[in-house]
Parts: sequence; structure tokens; C-alpha cells
Amino acid sequence: MGGPLDTMGVALIMNKTLGSLAAGLALATAANPALAAWSDLNLRQGVTELSREIYDLHMLILWICVVIAVGVFSVMIYSIVVFRKSKGAVPAKFDHSTTAEIVWTVIPAFILVAMAIPAANTLVKIDDTRGSELTVKVTGYQWKWHYEYVDQDVAFFSTLARASDEARQLDSGVDVNTVPNYLLEVDNPLVVPVGTKVRVLLTAADVIHAWWVPDFGMKRDAIPGFINQLWFRADEVGTYRGQCAELCGRDHGFMPVVVEVRSKADYETWLAAQQAARQAKRGNGAVVAAIAAPGNTDDVDSIAAAVLAARTE
Repeated sequence: MGGPLDTMGVALIMNKTLGSLAAGLALATAANPALAAWSDLNLRQGVTELSREIYDLHMLILWICVVIAVGVFSVMIYSIVVFRKSKGAVPAKFDHSTTAEIVWTVIPAFILVAMAIPAANTLVKIDDTRGSELTVKVTGYQWKWHYEYVDQDVAFFSTLARASDEARQLDSGVDVNTVPNYLLEVDNPLVVPVGTKVRVLLTAADVIHAWWVPDFGMKRDAIPGFINQLWFRADEVGTYRGQCAELCGRDHGFMPVVVEVRSKADYETWLAAQQAARQAKRGNGAVVAAIAAPGNTDDVDSIAAAVLAARTE
């Protein structure tokens, strides 16, 4: 019986076979530093399920193209060598072959369908934000990011770290090689818990930006007046770096993205500290407002009441 199910089966078999070849190549590169250097030119496998699926698709399509190229060039070289004029080859008299036309139409169509099935499955998964456990609104500015944890009462700006900003200045006299993570460090990174599906809502306040973290396999544009979205679930604790991937202006190259993936316990501790700091800031603001209010300059009771109200919001 032919049809999509047969095509899917063939695609799965090809994926497993080529996956084994890729695993063998990975072992070879691990044993050979020269091959390992070449592997840096490839896509990253990343630390999310989406990034790994994208990498597997990339390798699947690559090896299919390699097989096709080897087959086509082998036939070409064989034909050139064996059927050359110096060996007495006589040109054919026909102008076309219906059989050949059917074969070279059906086989590529079959290959395209076999590649489209796993690709379509991954594309659908990329846009499926259902079941998200944490939502963060990200707003791009020239040239920084604003992160707002929806329903968590936490929000802050993320800007290029001071050490990188000072080193990048003309005639700064600073050797950029001595600056850790030069142009890829920020003052306030985005912090998320490991193993948690994070939904990112993207927009911009001025021009088009793009939020991109290679290890997550995700990149989406942040467009003024429009909400884009993506999601990721990081499987490993660590710090992951990216950049704005749009030409958003003069300082485009100084707008990094840094995401800290922490254990769930460490994340809860960090979140509580951020919320407490935000509440304290509100309380300080209430004190200033109470002191500055007309008639309340010497009214200690009014100031105390304002502080208490702010802390119990």
C-alpha cells in the first residue's frame, strides 16, 4: 500500500540511518582536533528540544543532499568518461524519453515529500506555545531589552555590561581580549528555571529588533505595534548568550541577549528577591511622595501610614 504512511516510514528509516552516520562522524571529530575545528562551522545542537530537532532536520537534509550529489555527479562523470567521442560513442537520435521524464519527476517529488513530513512536524511544534509555565514579555529598545515577567511583578532593563561598553569606546585603551564575554555580557540577564516551558512575547518600542539565542534554536523579530512569540524549554543549567539579529541602528552590535538558566529552587529564590526589591522600591517612592506632599512635611503619622500602605500592596 502506498501513500503518506509509507513515505513517513521511509523518512523515519532515513532519519535513523543518517543519525547513525552523524553519530559516527561525531566520534571521529572527537578523536581528531582538526575535524573538531570544522565541526564549529555546523549548527549548534543547543540545549532545548526544539534546537535539537532543528539540528537533526539540518543533518537529515544535509546527508540527503550529499547522497543526491554523489549519485548525480557519479552518473555525470561515468557518462563523460565512458561515452566520450574518443571512444567512439555515437549520439542518440531521439529527442526525449517519456520514461526518463517520469522517473526524474517522481523521484524528486518523493524525496521532497519525505523531507517535508518531519520538517512540517517541527514547524508546527515551534509555534505551539500551549502549556507554557512562564510568560515573559520582551520589548526591544535602541539599544537594550526590557523584560517583564507576566503576573510575577518583576520587570527590568537589560543593557550592555559596563566593562564591554567602556572597552568599545574609541581610543579607550582597553584590550578587548581581556574583557570577559566582550559585547556578549549584560548588567541584568533574563533568568528562567530549568526544564520549564517559557513563552516569550516579543515587541519593540522604536524600530525592528530580533531576539536570538543560538543555543535555544530560536530567533524572532520584535516589531513595533505587533506581538510575536516563541517558546523554549532549556534542559541544562547555564548561561546562554545571543544578540539582536536585526540591523536596528548605529549601536546594533552592542545589544546582547543573555539568559541564565537556573535550578528551580535557585530561580524561586531569585524571583522572591526581585519581588521584594520591587516592593521596597515602591515603599521608598511612597516615602518620597509623602515627604514632598504639601502639608505633610512634618506629619510623621502620614508618612508612616504611606509606607505601611505601600508595603502591604
